Amino acid sequence: MLAAGVVGCAPGGEDSGQVTLKYWKLADTNDASAAAWAETLAGFEKAHPDIKIQVEERSTDGHKEALRTSLGSGAAPDVYWSWAGPGIGGEYVKAGGSLDLEKYYEKYGWDDRFSDVGMASVRQYGGYDGVPNGQAGAAVFYNKDLFAQAGVDQVPTTYDELVAAADKLVAAGITPIEFGGTVNWHLMRLLDNILMTECGADTFRTLITAEADWSAEECVASTFEEFHKWTQEYLVSGWASLGDAEANALFYRGEAAMVIEGNWFDNVLRANDVDTSTIGVFLFPTGTGALYGDTSNVYVSPTTKNPDAAAVFLDYLTGEEAQKINMDKVGARPINVNVAVDPAAQDSLDQEWNPLFADATGLYYFNDQGMSLPMTTEYWRIQNLVAVDELAPAEAGAEFQKFLDNQ
Repeated sequence: MLAAGVVGCAPGGEDSGQVTLKYWKLADTNDASAAAWAETLAGFEKAHPDIKIQVEERSTDGHKEALRTSLGSGAAPDVYWSWAGPGIGGEYVKAGGSLDLEKYYEKYGWDDRFSDVGMASVRQYGGYDGVPNGQAGAAVFYNKDLFAQAGVDQVPTTYDELVAAADKLVAAGITPIEFGGTVNWHLMRLLDNILMTECGADTFRTLITAEADWSAEECVASTFEEFHKWTQEYLVSGWASLGDAEANALFYRGEAAMVIEGNWFDNVLRANDVDTSTIGVFLFPTGTGALYGDTSNVYVSPTTKNPDAAAVFLDYLTGEEAQKINMDKVGARPINVNVAVDPAAQDSLDQEWNPLFADATGLYYFNDQGMSLPMTTEYWRIQNLVAVDELAPAEAGAEFQKFLDNQ
């Protein structure tokens, strides 16, 4: 566990004159995001010297587990960052781990600060849970030089074109795509997108919310057939024993032509000395026009003794000053509608994301954020069995439905 911004003043009620807020967040993965957070934190504490922020940072899985075991108890933080999808953020909200912030939305005028997508993430459970912190899109990053070597002269706009591009890459002796198999959520991105492609947006939604029967939908069988084909023919050799960082390093070095990552990956590429002019990005061609990705929020724990101070902190994080810092240093898309993206300040890869966000017909979540935790765990188990040839693709839907029926 990393600790940053730890201060020595004693916590206490808001009438003590000195307040310390415990804030849990995801650990920064590169120097740019760490620098942006350090500048944001310094700016807040300069503007509000009576409020100190005690920060605890954890890895992805460590952060999830710490929140699950602490929320609702005396060990809970005052404020915490989380993915906002119903399978993660929703789990905390439904368990009573989020303070309804309606009075602060009225006090600070937050309703007018955020986009419809951002407000939907806040209002999806009926209350005012958290404030938007980010909206990420995920798409297919590709190496332009490797595409050219394989004779792929156009970005795929249909699933059939994507498969044809993968076949050309194989024929040219180039690994089409990389994923790390030791973290379930990395390979999940491939399965999620194929499921959206085969089933369409409406059926996709009913499947991940367990309203539809996984054993009865024909598109589920075709999804796992296509997924199995990718794992057998197109993935980097030895993928099952690689972590996501190890697998992504193959993309940095030009040893794999594609990967499905989020717009945060632009900055990761730069941090790894990749010439981003040689990299492009396109939406996985599901045929729906929707953007794959997620939203994240910053929540206030109902156990905090300092809700007013927490609201002051949230107001600063979502204000124009902090949002400009994050945009300038990290290239993050601002969640404050009053902060505009300036294409002139972006490099060529960052610019490619602008139309993908602008033209998207909607957002579909990473499935580990759209599904409940038990569903996600089983989804990963079946995903992995199909990927390593231990479960026939035709049996995957029935196997998943059997689990759901037993819940």
